[in-house]
Amino acid sequence: MNYAYLLAVIFAMGAVTFALRALPFLSAHWLRRSPVVQHLGRFLPLAIMALLLVHSASGAAREHATGPWPELLAITLTCLLQWRSRNPLLSIVIGTAVYVLLRNWR
Repeated sequence: MNYAYLLAVIFAMGAVTFALRALPFLSAHWLRRSPVVQHLGRFLPLAIMALLLVHSASGAAREHATGPWPELLAITLTCLLQWRSRNPLLSIVIGTAVYVLLRNWR
């Protein structure tokens, strides 16, 4: 085994990894001024969360014979709690607890 080649490969992998990790910090000044990035920053997190929610709820609803009612009730309750209290931790904990109780109700 050629140790010089091995060390060069390890060094190259480390340099690429470091560069990829440092790139967002180095380009932060440009990214803050970009209207595209600002637009994505406002709307993309909500869109991703909505897609994950729909995907998870539909997958869980297909696995059980009772249909999507526990998922829909838990999602509705979570949204109402978030809208009224503006406390994400409270909304998520109560919504999750209601979902688990409804799915395990016999």
